[in-house]
Amino acid sequence: MTEVGAPREERIRRALDHLRNDTTDEFEHITWFQPEEFTDPAVAKRERDLIFGRVPSIVAHGSEIPRAGDFFTLQMPRNNIIVVRQRDGGVKTFVNLCRHRGALLEKEEKGRCRLFSCPYHRWSYDTDGSLRTITRDNTFGETDTTNMGLVELPTEERHGFIWVVDDANAEIDVAGWLGEEMDTIVAGYDLGSKIAFQSEGFDEPVNWKIMQDAFLDGYHIQYAHPNTAAKHIHTNVMAFEDFGRHCRFIAPRKSIDRWIEEDPGDRSLAKDITETHFLLPNSTLLRQPDHFQLLTFRPHPTDPQRCRMEMRLIVPPVAETEMTEERWNRLWTKNWEILLAVLHAEDFPLLRDSQHGMTSANAGRMVLGQNEVANQVFRRETQKLLATN
Repeated sequence: MTEVGAPREERIRRALDHLRNDTTDEFEHITWFQPEEFTDPAVAKRERDLIFGRVPSIVAHGSEIPRAGDFFTLQMPRNNIIVVRQRDGGVKTFVNLCRHRGALLEKEEKGRCRLFSCPYHRWSYDTDGSLRTITRDNTFGETDTTNMGLVELPTEERHGFIWVVDDANAEIDVAGWLGEEMDTIVAGYDLGSKIAFQSEGFDEPVNWKIMQDAFLDGYHIQYAHPNTAAKHIHTNVMAFEDFGRHCRFIAPRKSIDRWIEEDPGDRSLAKDITETHFLLPNSTLLRQPDHFQLLTFRPHPTDPQRCRMEMRLIVPPVAETEMTEERWNRLWTKNWEILLAVLHAEDFPLLRDSQHGMTSANAGRMVLGQNEVANQVFRRETQKLLATN
């Protein structure tokens, strides 16, 4: 695997030094912000158009639609969409709407089909989006069907993920968006050879940025998760790298503590850390010692105080492990259940309360600290996108 930036073991030892000295990597300044960024419909509209309507974001792992005709539907910030695997192995995304009278073409969350058939008048479309049938066309009248296929959104499958730009008039270049450094980093994980063991979406009464912020934050662990994550992960300790639009950071696990007083020498400490990657605009990719987790956060199409979070557990196929299928299923089911329990019992209640607090008329300005460095990068980069016209 090609190393990008500082070598991993060097970054781990920087985090270990932070533990010894009660320090962390820091941003260059504190940053003030206003609560309206999380409640104002006008701000939310600009985010939908200038962020999600312009840049690629992850909508799924490719293993979720492995065969031709496999599809899933999704509410994006600007469009209802159908994502479908093509006969040539590629992936296409269409606006989920019949071009006749605007009926929702597909209501199922996922499935497999040979064609899409409108439930209103039974017009049908091929999985490549082309119009296939106008029912009773002998009475319908003359029409040019070549321009009546489904509206297609820019889509690319790269590094095992399916990426979409939520505007039919946009273009997509995932490698260009990631930049050479982050593209090389993600490529090195060979995520395309892995599978999404489980995925689930959650609709929450929380602004998407509040939700994303929580999963870039190493400052809250001891206080918000005292009986779960805090037993395993250190709080407020981060070895950080800023790649412009994107970033990554190492957080030490408590299994590293034996080396606080003792020199680990040349041995690898990779099993003693969690490595987090923020992929602008809305994804957190966590690299664990034996698997990955992907968290995505998407704004509601109209309400700035609602969002959808999706969580995926991405693991090696059973054939690439030394486990039986039963043990493999048991291991990852247990991992998934732990993640769900923490999410529902601790993260969601806290974040709902945060959103409620933001609605106070005199909430006043708030602040990000220098220690909240990944959150600082997230805000810096979203503000850049919103500054464009």
